[in-house]
Amino acid sequence: MTEYYTIAAPCEGSVTEKRSEFIAQLFPVKTAEEAAARIEEVKQKHHKARHNVWAFRVRGDGAERYSDDGEPQGTGGIPVLSVLQKHALTDICCVVTRYFGGVLLGAPGLTRAYSSAAAEAVGAAQIRHFCEAHRVQLITDYGMYGKVSYLLPDYGTVDAGSEFAENVILRFDVKTDVFPRLEAALTELYNGKADLTVLETHFVDFK
Repeated sequence: MTEYYTIAAPCEGSVTEKRSEFIAQLFPVKTAEEAAARIEEVKQKHHKARHNVWAFRVRGDGAERYSDDGEPQGTGGIPVLSVLQKHALTDICCVVTRYFGGVLLGAPGLTRAYSSAAAEAVGAAQIRHFCEAHRVQLITDYGMYGKVSYLLPDYGTVDAGSEFAENVILRFDVKTDVFPRLEAALTELYNGKADLTVLETHFVDFK
């Protein structure tokens, strides 16, 4: 995986279907254990609700899990999970709380309501797009600094801190699939003598 999408912060959305209220809450999570803790928090908060349906997806162990929490099989957890999959969201947990309104909805109605509530929450979320990137360090003299500063934005680099002493030490993030082109450009600029080091590879939110 060289990129992924998640949410910046918890958010929620809701729908009402034949007097039943469906409240969807989204949480950014990193592990299945963290997702389980969030689910339990919602259950405690909404302990009077008829159902707390949930689904989550996390990158760490590739886990995808869901629960209908007492609703007819396939009418709650899978529709919620499908919304997360459709929007390619991961490191995310969604809990949809249902307060029963006294009218039975049937399987199609439940499926529609749970997926609609989850979609409303996703629509309210701030989506973050993380890409695999190299953290790169370039040591240069002041005479070349201007040329390098002019070059780097063409490759979508993100500044990661610089030091100005006897020489200039530039640190920046660049997408891994872009790095070979940038490396070639810098090698040409320095006539094959660019002092370039890849410090680490990680995921960066390229806004």
